[in-house]
Order: sequence, then structure tokens, then C-alpha cells
Amino acid sequence: MPPFVFISPATRGLSLALVRHYLRTTSLPVFGTYRPQSPSSGSHRSSEAVREHILQPLSTTDVDPSRLHVLPLELTSEESIAASADALARALTELSDEPSYLRLAFFLGGMLYPERQPADLQLDQLVETFTLNTVSHLLLIKHFSRFLPPPTSAIRHSAENNRSDTSILSKWVHMSARVGSISDNHLGGWYSYRASKAALNQVIRTFDLHLQAKRTPAICVGLHPGTVKTDFSRAFWKGVPPRKLFEPEYAADKLAEVVQGLGTAQRGRVWDWKGDEVKP
Repeated sequence: MPPFVFISPATRGLSLALVRHYLRTTSLPVFGTYRPQSPSSGSHRSSEAVREHILQPLSTTDVDPSRLHVLPLELTSEESIAASADALARALTELSDEPSYLRLAFFLGGMLYPERQPADLQLDQLVETFTLNTVSHLLLIKHFSRFLPPPTSAIRHSAENNRSDTSILSKWVHMSARVGSISDNHLGGWYSYRASKAALNQVIRTFDLHLQAKRTPAICVGLHPGTVKTDFSRAFWKGVPPRKLFEPEYAADKLAEVVQGLGTAQRGRVWDWKGDEVKP
């Protein structure tokens, strides 16, 4: 079965850097999702315009543009998520007569309201934060996990070094954050962001246990990318030492390196950009 890479969303910041990384460093088909309406202007975006945006800095001598496929997906709508999964199934059928499966999937949807005290909490912002940071990830699991490889007993495990053959494991990755760690919370604040990321970490663990129970040759993990220089973190750049404020391309390279080295011994947990575990 031919494998592929899936990244959602795929058009800005770290997610865009990840799409370009896997286009440059693999020969696999890469599927990315985009919001049908532009976040800034609200205007409709065409798939061709999105593809051009992603491919623009890449050399066609190094990257085959036909490997990139984009799908509309609105993370706040289960109808849109389900329709995007169906569109992916149709696209895979057109690409190959053989069944295809996910080799690597990244889910990066998230947002932040930096509440400093309980008086800052607002119901609409709480609902919006949990919808993107937690609920959308659950719905992506619901509709896209069907693309993981079928159950098998082919994963070889070495009791001697407690590591798996990572070359045959599919990797299902959710972008979490260090502030989702309860044990690491020494400062307080950011109530909804911390709570929604802690909830996401529980989702990661629970889905990984499901994969184990079903004998799916895949692991689910979370990643903490550090502070990446994107619009998401712009308000906090001044408080971050320059050496710890990462360009998206650097962060994507480091995260891809970490994911490559993860096996069954590391499953169901959250890892940072250095490859160190973020404790619950």
C-alpha cells in the first residue's frame, strides 16, 4: 500500500513549513488542508491559489509539484471535516489502484486567549479555544483515522532495547504545548489555553491506547515546538530570548527529526523539539 503525508492545517507558519519540509525531503504525496475562507479577508480561496502559495519558494527541479494536494477544511465544522475526509478518500483512489495509508499525520489547529486572572474569562472565548484546541482534534481523529494502516502483527519489538522498528510505524501527531503540562505549571495564567492543551494531551494518550488495542501499526504522540516566530506568538516575541525564538523552517526541521526517531517506547506521550519528554 502506498503511503502519504497529511498535514492540517497547512498554509501558515509552522504548518506551512512542515508541508514544504516533507515536499523537499521525501518522495511521498503530501496532502494539506486550508480554510475555504481567508482568515484575514473572509474571501473565498481556490485550491489552485493555495497550491501556488505553498509551492512558490520551492524549486520544481527539486520538488515535483504534482505531489502536493490540498483540501478545504474548516476546523470548527464537523460537516467540513467529514467532507474533507471523503475528498481525501476520492483523491487517493484516483492516485493509485492500491489502498493507500497514512505514513505521517500532523494536526496543528489551535488558538490562544492569554487570560491572566479569572475575571478575564469569557464564555465565548472559552468555547472557541476548546473547539479549536481540543474538539477539532477529536473530530479529526474520528474522520481521518480510517486512513491509518490496517491491524497487523508485523511490528517487530526488541525486548533487549525496548524499541520498535520505526520504519514501519505510522506516526499520528498532535501539536500540543508545554503549558498543557500540569506538573510544569509554576506560573498560572492562560487558563483556557493550558486547560485545552491538557485536555488534548489526554486525547493523545487515549487515542494511542485505542491504536494499541486495535493492533494498528501506528503511534499517537504530541509535540511541543517551542516558541515559533509566527503570528500566533507575535505578542510574546519580546519576552523570548532570541536563541529560543525559532523560525518556522528551523522548528519544522527539528520536529520532523524528533518524530522520525519515535517508536513504540515513546508512544502516547508529548515530546519537545529537543526530543525530551514533556511530563504530564
